[in-house]
Amino acid sequence: MISVTGIAKGAGMIRPNMATMLSFVATDANIAPDLLNKWTKEIADNSFNRITVDGDTSTNDSFLIIATGKSGLPEISNDNDPAAASVKAAITETALELAKAIVRDGEGATKFITIQIDQAMSVEEARKVGYSIAHSPLVKTAFFASDANLGRLLCAIGNSGIKDLDTAKVRMFLDSVLVVENGGRAELYQEEDGARVMAKPEITVRVELNRGEQSVVLYTCDLSHDYVSINADYRS
Repeated sequence: MISVTGIAKGAGMIRPNMATMLSFVATDANIAPDLLNKWTKEIADNSFNRITVDGDTSTNDSFLIIATGKSGLPEISNDNDPAAASVKAAITETALELAKAIVRDGEGATKFITIQIDQAMSVEEARKVGYSIAHSPLVKTAFFASDANLGRLLCAIGNSGIKDLDTAKVRMFLDSVLVVENGGRAELYQEEDGARVMAKPEITVRVELNRGEQSVVLYTCDLSHDYVSINADYRS
């Protein structure tokens, strides 16, 4: 039995490079230093490097994992150790929950948005499309307004820099509602279905590029009046 605990700070200026985020995770597991260093990078890529609040950055980002070895269990020295997978999963789960909490606590945030990009040619391509959606002010304000503005979402996909993207093959869902296929609005899509999803406090945007087998999941929030007020007034 091991324990894992963590704490994180960050509300705005999140991504790139974790920006103003500070996070510290501690475990009493006994993990070899070289392996812990490797895990820290991998865990960051699957948690804190998958979130964004406003797409801006700062100077003081940090993510540390401390393994004290106080559990008294044998040292985990490599990924093939019988205990390695479960210990790494526990630390990753803690880091991901902290990362999501940062998004939920984003400056002025009222909605938590999951962006899932599927069937990309590469992870990097999926990230480009996902962050293009997540960083678009027009998309983020549409989420705040509960406006099922499909055009803004599609424009963000097209603006991602994937030059040979075949838009006729792209499918897009709001939660489980198919909203775009065959190069246009899905045949069975009804505006009230999109409005119902957009009114929820937690929403998933899923995009199928139909170009490959790679997927990425990112997390972001909306852009509200309070975000502008906070960042306009905090020095006065």
